[in-house]
Amino acid sequence: MEIKKVGVIGCGLMGAGIAETAAKAGFPVSVREVSDELLKKGRTRIENSLSRAVEKGKATPQDKEAALVRITGTTKLSDLADCDLVIEAVIENMEEKKKLFKELDGIVKSSALFASNTSSLPITDMAAVTKRSANFVGLHFFNPVPVMKLVEVVKTVVTSEEAFQTAKSFGEKLGKTVVVAKDTPGFVVNLLFVPYLLDAVRAFEKGVASREDIDNGMKLGCGHPMGPLELLDFVGIDTTYYIAEIMFDEFKDDHYAAPPLMRRLVAAGFLGRKTGRGIYEYDEKGNKK
Repeated sequence: MEIKKVGVIGCGLMGAGIAETAAKAGFPVSVREVSDELLKKGRTRIENSLSRAVEKGKATPQDKEAALVRITGTTKLSDLADCDLVIEAVIENMEEKKKLFKELDGIVKSSALFASNTSSLPITDMAAVTKRSANFVGLHFFNPVPVMKLVEVVKTVVTSEEAFQTAKSFGEKLGKTVVVAKDTPGFVVNLLFVPYLLDAVRAFEKGVASREDIDNGMKLGCGHPMGPLELLDFVGIDTTYYIAEIMFDEFKDDHYAAPPLMRRLVAAGFLGRKTGRGIYEYDEKGNKK
């Protein structure tokens, strides 16, 4: 298989980052969103990201313009029909993803490779609603996509070797380091990362130490760039909560069960930096108060 044109479904935080990264690597990209308003918002996100790269000397103004020219926005799934690879980056909801892939399967050319950017949901379940299970993989990128150097390629029991190698090669062409994972909840990174965050919340909940001391302990004691609680706010408490729920449902292991404090914060709408309040409180620029 040869990837010449890439389709990305969803132009939110992850989708925009994937589209930008693919465009910078030289791929023509079609990005689909459900409305022109969301497309415009996603395009602005991409432009701002590229501008920051220019300001930091990591790209030239010419690089920025070349990448933007390669990205086309659309609200029609039919505009992805001739893509060689379609990457889904929509809401982390299995039924929504299944519905999307079932529709896509009848639109996109049969030789194309399908991929999901899910961080925790089973790839096999999504592939099962299509007629191309052998051409279906997981491509799990990390936020922010243009900066983070890792991508997890998830190979299911029915993924063909050719499709797997194509996906792996694509990740490498984007300048990413590829790690290969089985189709199990959490794959590699979240399987290890999520329990770490949950344990930090439990420690805070039990009064083991203050939130600041827990974060400083891990930053200064283990050399982490961010402490677990401020990292949880950065990732989004709701995002981690939903991943934990998926993993707990699969493994039935209390280690993956979300602590009560997380449930209360999600119910209250205190989701972290993006809402101005989570474990910490933030000003309108996202700085801790």
